[in-house]
Amino acid sequence: MSAPLLGRPELCSTICRELDEPMPGTAVMAAGWVVVEQPGPWGAKAPTQSHLDPEFGRRIDGACKKADLRFGLIRSPGKHADAVPRAHQVYVASTAPGRTWLLGGCVDDPARLDALDLDAVKRGDLDAAQASLPELSPVTQSVLLVCTNGKRDECCALLGRPIVAGLATRFPGRVWESNHLSGHRFSPTATLLPAGTMHGRLTVTSATDVLDAADRGETVVASLRGRSAWTKRGQVAEIAVRHLTGEVALDALGVVAEDLDTVTVAHTDGRTWLVPVTSEPADPPRPESCGKEPYDMSILRAGTVVPGDAR
Repeated sequence: MSAPLLGRPELCSTICRELDEPMPGTAVMAAGWVVVEQPGPWGAKAPTQSHLDPEFGRRIDGACKKADLRFGLIRSPGKHADAVPRAHQVYVASTAPGRTWLLGGCVDDPARLDALDLDAVKRGDLDAAQASLPELSPVTQSVLLVCTNGKRDECCALLGRPIVAGLATRFPGRVWESNHLSGHRFSPTATLLPAGTMHGRLTVTSATDVLDAADRGETVVASLRGRSAWTKRGQVAEIAVRHLTGEVALDALGVVAEDLDTVTVAHTDGRTWLVPVTSEPADPPRPESCGKEPYDMSILRAGTVVPGDAR
């Protein structure tokens, strides 16, 4: 992407960069993800504003929300016909630490997802989820979903598509355009599955680093907005501990407790940390997305991280 594009003053992502708004704690919260390939144009609300059957889109989106899952649409990079009979790629991910897995496969009709056992996905039951939709099988390599939904926010199309184009050749079949992922002001944004980590302010280089790190079982802290398995406060705390310790192994850290003042983060080696997380008004107010009026949003911040045995 070009410097002039990044510097357009009216873009919400430009405003966000200039204000140096922190990204930790801005990922969505979800126990898992269900995405289906749907070529063609997407509206602002893609599940019901695309060439996907709107009744089905409304139904599966609502069912996923009830199951604490995130539903979305994906498109492969490049131009292709969207009004011809074709198979639709599907990915289903459980993002629960310790029960993280990814299923993938093709269905002739997206409505086949009605058969998917969403509760099994929520609880991380791989066998039950796969049995409910036999077209799917385990996928061993992570996939990256990059938001390019320009009808939802201009930044996503302008800044997200160059990321997809820059990665498509190096990671064939592992990088997809995606509809709304939240956090347009951190564009270019992406979600890595099955980890459920969300990243922002990406470049082709940093997005490459995210996929390379995933192949090592690691994450990239510099671009990390949070892991969708954690609460917003938990995301902030986990990232704060990663900054303090330099830990990059994805599953080395977990959010094990929260109270009104602190979040407890534990390492698999037995260490724990107490992280105070506070909410403060964003100053000055800023728009949530392009074209919207600035408003008084809140920002989560981590205080001084204290070893768990220091109290």
